[in-house]
Amino acid sequence: MWASFPPANLGLLIFVAPIPFLWAMRRVNTAREAGWLGFLFGAVFFGAMLSWMFILGAVAWIPVSIVMGLWAAGYALVMYVARTWSPWRWWSVAVGGWALWEFLRARLPLGGFPWGSVGYPVGTLSWPRAAAQWFGASGWGVLVIACAAGVVLTFDEEHDRRPMELALSVIVVFTLLGALFAPDANGPAVRVAIVQGNSPCPRVHCDNEKVRIYNNHMSLTGTRVDAGSADLVVWGEDSFGGTVNPTFNGQVRRDMGAQAARIGGYLLAGGTRPGQPGTFDNYNVVFAPNGEVIGEYLKRHPVPFGEFVPFRKVLQFIPQLDEVPNDMNRGDQPVVFPIEVADGSGYFGSVISFEAAFSGLIRSEVTAGAQLIVVATNEGSYGRGSASDQLLGMVRMSAASLGVDVIHAAVTGKSTIIRADGSMGATSELFTDDVVRGVVNLQTSRRTVYAVAGDWLQLLAILVSLVVLIGTVGGPSRDFKIRPQRRR
Repeated sequence: MWASFPPANLGLLIFVAPIPFLWAMRRVNTAREAGWLGFLFGAVFFGAMLSWMFILGAVAWIPVSIVMGLWAAGYALVMYVARTWSPWRWWSVAVGGWALWEFLRARLPLGGFPWGSVGYPVGTLSWPRAAAQWFGASGWGVLVIACAAGVVLTFDEEHDRRPMELALSVIVVFTLLGALFAPDANGPAVRVAIVQGNSPCPRVHCDNEKVRIYNNHMSLTGTRVDAGSADLVVWGEDSFGGTVNPTFNGQVRRDMGAQAARIGGYLLAGGTRPGQPGTFDNYNVVFAPNGEVIGEYLKRHPVPFGEFVPFRKVLQFIPQLDEVPNDMNRGDQPVVFPIEVADGSGYFGSVISFEAAFSGLIRSEVTAGAQLIVVATNEGSYGRGSASDQLLGMVRMSAASLGVDVIHAAVTGKSTIIRADGSMGATSELFTDDVVRGVVNLQTSRRTVYAVAGDWLQLLAILVSLVVLIGTVGGPSRDFKIRPQRRR
């Protein structure tokens, strides 16, 4: 499972990686055994995949690994209940139960954490990735587990190949459809310049860091983005803040507007500003080619213990939480900005950093009218680990699911342009000053099925599994397929 995700990024492995765990869940003898196996699987897999989080300290990494282990234990206990059921019933619960696990942990607790969902590694495969336009990464998660659970049944004592044959048939059909009908935004071209200004002191937060980051972005924009060379210039999250803030500092606002006017394009930049005592805003601001501010987007989904501290009074004994003295004010809606280019006009939307992991938030921008998406992020807190690559993997699946081009701009890297089919252009390196250029298109093609219907396949799998669970547990004893218990 770990090797399916960055840094190894061997996405094809995801179709077989869950098999040993599901095989074990078919053979556990006690609920206690199932629970411990599930916890061990979840804690080890997520702990290894999220090893980059350890740079923030064990106080960050250990609780997340434990919570992920508990989620896996919950799934394992459900599978313990179904262990003696007939192949089709067991397969339905295995698939729908996993779908329910991923659905819930993307929302709970504290807003959820979708890292490690099994549909995301499919993004490394071009044809299957393009098929996400019909059911999203969540739908691919359903098919991945359907295939793995089908393999378990094929080599089980009862040798039922039908679930695997059904899963493989659906996978092949949609893979071929993805090859034939890859998503394409297909609208007016937008010339883009992503300015990656870097930080002089990532993680350690030296004196005047915000000012120096802002100055780096201004310098790169002024020297490497020529007049008339870009329709849209993007600075990442935290490219300004503190005293250098276009909301409260008129000179900063005039200087940023002057760059937009000089280039003759739009400028989107992400930063922070103080709010009411004990609060702050994380937002994107957009300047028009005339140098005027035309709008803002306020981040809606903060990072738990990074941008807000739940139960602050109860947890005040943890000294590391002093590094998060203020809680983020949350935005309450998607925002789209108008854009005019040589070939036409349209709208673009944005999300900020952690939000990009949640396909539903990006989808909300598209349903609000965005024809192009900007992801503004930082990544400076996580060193040279795989955090940036894992986020990029999730973003590229959202691009293919929604059929929109995406501009992924990171202050410290990695920055890139992702096409509507999920393919990536030139990508910057971590902790470098750089300007990434490319051309994207506004989406004028039809909206994808996923953009209209969302996680329909995931929800269908959950519904089927619940019907099977309720019907079998509540039905007469003859509904059970009793198999001999295996000796350990």
